[in-house]
Amino acid sequence: MKLSYLSIFLFSSASTAAVNRTATNGWGSTPAQRHYIDAAQAGQAIQAAVAYSDANGLANNIAIYDPSSRLVAFLRMDNAYLGSVDISMKKAQTVTYFNGLFPSYGLYNRSKPAGDLWGIEETNGGLVVFGGGQPIYDDDGYFIGAIGVSGGTVTQDVDTAVAGAQAVGSTLTDYTVDWTSCEAVGCCAPYCSNHL
Repeated sequence: MKLSYLSIFLFSSASTAAVNRTATNGWGSTPAQRHYIDAAQAGQAIQAAVAYSDANGLANNIAIYDPSSRLVAFLRMDNAYLGSVDISMKKAQTVTYFNGLFPSYGLYNRSKPAGDLWGIEETNGGLVVFGGGQPIYDDDGYFIGAIGVSGGTVTQDVDTAVAGAQAVGSTLTDYTVDWTSCEAVGCCAPYCSNHL
């Protein structure tokens, strides 16, 4: 049977219609199907994070990155620490560098001196392996970007980032998942279904 280019294209298009994080290394889409957070969505995420920060007496730096690790939006709230600007950005970048498979704290235990990824935080210009960076998924489950928050305690940063991400779509909020038990970074993909 001879297949034409068109029939192969149509077959491959139909077979990739569902979100398959395993086959796409966490992205949930092929390069031609990429989904990106836009400026309006980034603004919504920042507004929600600011509202949460204000309600809890926090002064935060909030960064939104697209899946290609490019800055989409940033806000430094009044009185937020200058030293936290870079931290908030690197939290979001850490999430995007691993295709949104886990929050920034997902590498924490594995990056300790006895861990199998000890020193990973020194790669890529500096990763942040503690909480405050959260992936953002759209309503169809596609990874569209990440939010990074810094200025409070780690728990406050995580809660603020979750509030921002949920204003746009969903994020990973299952704190019971032992992200450190993964044998390899990519094997965390099944947990992506835990977003709200």
